[in-house]
Amino acid sequence: MKAPTHSGAKWRPTPLASGSAALHLAAVAAVMMRPHSWPWALGAVAADHLVLATVGLWPRSTLLGSNWTRLPQAAASTGCVAITIDDGPDPDITPRVLAVLEEHNAKATFFCIGRQVQRYAELAREIVSRGHAVENHSQRHLHNFSLMGPRGLADEIGRAQESITGVTGIRPLFFRAPAGLRNPFLDPVLARLDLQLASWTRRGFDTVRRDAASVLDKLTRNLGGGDILLLHDGHAARNRSGQPIVLEVLPRLLGAVAAARLRPVTLRSALT
Repeated sequence: MKAPTHSGAKWRPTPLASGSAALHLAAVAAVMMRPHSWPWALGAVAADHLVLATVGLWPRSTLLGSNWTRLPQAAASTGCVAITIDDGPDPDITPRVLAVLEEHNAKATFFCIGRQVQRYAELAREIVSRGHAVENHSQRHLHNFSLMGPRGLADEIGRAQESITGVTGIRPLFFRAPAGLRNPFLDPVLARLDLQLASWTRRGFDTVRRDAASVLDKLTRNLGGGDILLLHDGHAARNRSGQPIVLEVLPRLLGAVAAARLRPVTLRSALT
């Protein structure tokens, strides 16, 4: 299996990032040559920052760097889909999620929070021992993650790499940003750590929706090969009876996947 071709030595900024850098340099040069032009230069820079912030709020965007929103074509053409489960491991929910996956002979990718992996090390190792993958979802899942600079991002993601690798013995190859939100500093950090950003094709909003049917409908609408689907074992919403929504949705989702003759795989197994 080959790692993602995402290496710091080969990193190149996207056209949007290059254009933004060029605009900043041009604004500085304009002000130096014609000081009275500073309102126009400031306005251009402000507009650029607004564009970058807007793109960072779009989790499935590829304008800030490489981003898996679907599996590669080779995997998609053979009917593979990826079920990804975020924010764990959770000592109450994750073991039951593992049991459901085992019952359906399905593999999943768990985007785990580094400190949760350290806290529930045996559970993280169990995820791996059952043939699933544990990937990087940052060390602390901070709400201000997308506002961090390069040093803060490198520390947060690097610490999670160390936490997960130290517990499971397997280095993550994929990263998912908390809530999917990011900024232009993220891509070069991921490049240096040899991590591939992965978002999703569809998500069911199962951290806020308490109706399993609506979550399932979002996930299975136009279900097809190559889809990356998002659920949560951490921060999971609960239905009226107190049951975590993921435990109500996951068996039905796996049933729909089987009925469509699709095969749940880990992101790692889709690498070419």
